[in-house]
Amino acid sequence: MAERGRRLVRGARGLGSDDVDIRRRFEGTVVLDGGLATELERAGMDLRDDLWSARALLENPTEILQVHRSYFEAGADVAISASYQASFEGFEAHGISRSEGLRLLQLSVSLARDAASDFPGALVAASIGPYGAVLADGSEYRGRYALTVQQLVAFHRPRLEALLGAEPDLLAFETIPSIEEAEAIVAILAEIPDARAWVSFSCRDRTRISDGTAFSEATALAASSPQVVAVGVNCTPPAFLPSLLASAEAGVPLLAYPNLGSEWDASSKSWRLGIGPRPDFGQEAVGWRSSGVIIAGGCCGTTPEDVRAIAAAVKT
Repeated sequence: MAERGRRLVRGARGLGSDDVDIRRRFEGTVVLDGGLATELERAGMDLRDDLWSARALLENPTEILQVHRSYFEAGADVAISASYQASFEGFEAHGISRSEGLRLLQLSVSLARDAASDFPGALVAASIGPYGAVLADGSEYRGRYALTVQQLVAFHRPRLEALLGAEPDLLAFETIPSIEEAEAIVAILAEIPDARAWVSFSCRDRTRISDGTAFSEATALAASSPQVVAVGVNCTPPAFLPSLLASAEAGVPLLAYPNLGSEWDASSKSWRLGIGPRPDFGQEAVGWRSSGVIIAGGCCGTTPEDVRAIAAAVKT
């Protein structure tokens, strides 16, 4: 892993004097990007497919590069790669060889890195979606896989190794819906001591992750790994965040990048109108920061305009 990535994650976890340097470098809160698939669809791509945004790696990688750049231009410090729904199993189901799948996984990181090269200090997080994302049936919002922790480790290990081969600055385990999958993540990180990551959960309500486990329990488990730099919530309605963040274990570095407040319809592979009016992400981000969030951004449905509002709110 790149040395600058190691500096970031040590600082984000508050281990020693690096924390001061990192806070100065990013002017306080680290800003993530927003919805990648959202912007690809706004550009005209049809992502109603089991590969979802990973299909763009095959069909239009240049558009992925442009989306990453648009988020950096809006004020993001970190680009999350287009690998959320990319896996060897998913690619093979579409007739894509293992060697080509490896190339596509590493391409996702390379595209984000190419975009970051135009923005001094920008970083790249390799997205690792949950097992449920590969099923493409909405399981990442339920978390009921009927798999053991060992089976989940075996699923995640090959693509984790593939993504690390492209040298991202850190890993982003995203939209994790179950306590078993969090346990698998902690176990697999222990196998790769140099790896650093964040872990963010999808949540069903104001106190629980998607499988019904208390958010406090899930985040405490993820934070038990010395390699995890922050824990939190993503792809969850913003209305749930105040209570969720308040329930997290005291002193644990937090991150937040909710969706627009909509609900995923797996049958139509589209978002349905969700909870309340469209959020003001700048105002929301101020509240997250007061709850201890050190990394903030947006997920599905959010745009560069939302990231620009977050950056303006937390970098003042």
